[in-house]
Amino acid sequence: MYAVGLSSLLLIAGGCAGDDGAAREDIYKESGNTINVQNREDMYNPNNADTNREKGEEFGYVRHQSSGIMGDTASYDDIGSIDREKVADTIGKIVLTVPNIQDVATLVTDEEVLMVYETDTQNRFETADQVKKSAMSVVPRYYHVYVTDDTSFLKEVENYAYIDSNTDNYEQLIDRTIQKIVKSAPQGRKMSDGENANGEQQGEMNARMNREGENKDNGLQQAENQTESNREGLSRTME
Repeated sequence: MYAVGLSSLLLIAGGCAGDDGAAREDIYKESGNTINVQNREDMYNPNNADTNREKGEEFGYVRHQSSGIMGDTASYDDIGSIDREKVADTIGKIVLTVPNIQDVATLVTDEEVLMVYETDTQNRFETADQVKKSAMSVVPRYYHVYVTDDTSFLKEVENYAYIDSNTDNYEQLIDRTIQKIVKSAPQGRKMSDGENANGEQQGEMNARMNREGENKDNGLQQAENQTESNREGLSRTME
């Protein structure tokens, strides 16, 4: 009986060891410099998040390891990029929860957020501050946010949807719009002691305050023409 019991125990232990090895193979898959956690919802969140709200409540976790081989680095093709349209959509949905906001248009570039919103607020400054901070809560910290409740800017901001960061002189064109936007409406409170209301710091590489006065008319017309050409091309495609 002792021998039978010992044999059974060894079989169980062996089975557990085998299951543990199989489990590790299921959980971890080495791919280049990354250890991917497979079925991570099953592992870290046993209840499985089925809705966007539940997914938004979960933490994100990825572990990367150096391969130890010189020259064996992660490919830039594998590095994720920001889906700017989804970011714009997320910001717009959040801003619509701000009191007294009826309509909002959001443009997200490679380093700025431009927002035009319609409101019947009695306190433009406070509303601008809430709108701006809503956008700041979504984008990376190096972004700058510019807001206006002057709906005459709607068409101008919408026009930028027809160009991208490869468009010649696009920064000069957007800078000119930004300068008009910040003059048209309050921008809320300073983001910090070292930043202005738009999140810009003096001396920062992508700060508009450091580019003011540097933009010349040279190239602006070319960018405007390209914007118009892209818009007309899209209209013909939709027809």
